[in-house]
Amino acid sequence: MPNNLDKFETLVEIIARLRGPGGCPWDREQTHASLREALLEECYEVLEALDEKSSRKLSEELGDLLMQIVFHAQLAAESGEFQLSDVIQKINGKLIQRHPHVFGSVRVKDSGEALVNWEALKKKEKEANASLLDNVPKILPSLSYSQEIQGRAARTGFDWENIEGTIDKLAEEVDELKRAENQQEKEHEFGDLLFTLVNIARWLEVDPESALRGTNQRFYRRFTSMEAACRRRGVSLADLSFEEQNELWEEAKRAVADK
Repeated sequence: MPNNLDKFETLVEIIARLRGPGGCPWDREQTHASLREALLEECYEVLEALDEKSSRKLSEELGDLLMQIVFHAQLAAESGEFQLSDVIQKINGKLIQRHPHVFGSVRVKDSGEALVNWEALKKKEKEANASLLDNVPKILPSLSYSQEIQGRAARTGFDWENIEGTIDKLAEEVDELKRAENQQEKEHEFGDLLFTLVNIARWLEVDPESALRGTNQRFYRRFTSMEAACRRRGVSLADLSFEEQNELWEEAKRAVADK
């Protein structure tokens, strides 16, 4: 039985043992590809813990995510790709290099200037013709991807002077969506509308992905409250008129506290 369960080295040893001779058959079968969905799932569970503001759950989910990282590093070590020490060395070096205002003599006046310097240093590390947007993972959820590429573009000065410009753009996109004549145009204009909403969220310092998750959760709680009310009253939600459903919705809003 492994000792020192609060040590990082113990986690590394456990993963190596699970993968080694006499280890777990399931763990021994895994590959980078087979663990892909599990890694993504653990990331989302960390986000859910953050949304719930649960320290206990966050501590647990960060452990699950860390396990995934160590597992991938173990797979890489077994195949001779790289070692866990390479992963740690690279991130340590990157953090020091991109924070010259902390580890060097560069001075910054605020977080905004620090972020501009961060992007400039990242650009120097890339090929001469590389775009600032090239290393934004395209597998990100579309809202998060949109927020990231818009933020990077804005840090070059390609941005509205104030939020009013984005609000005006939103009204323009709504009007264009109304005038769309076919399905292809509707999809195009709806995408532009979402893109503009993400831009507004950026100006408001709101994470659109988190905001939408919160709205989805509120809808779920209210709708299931409506269903429960119908069961108590012996009626079918589908048989109610739209006006009656709306009355029930308002009742559910009052009954279910927002989080």
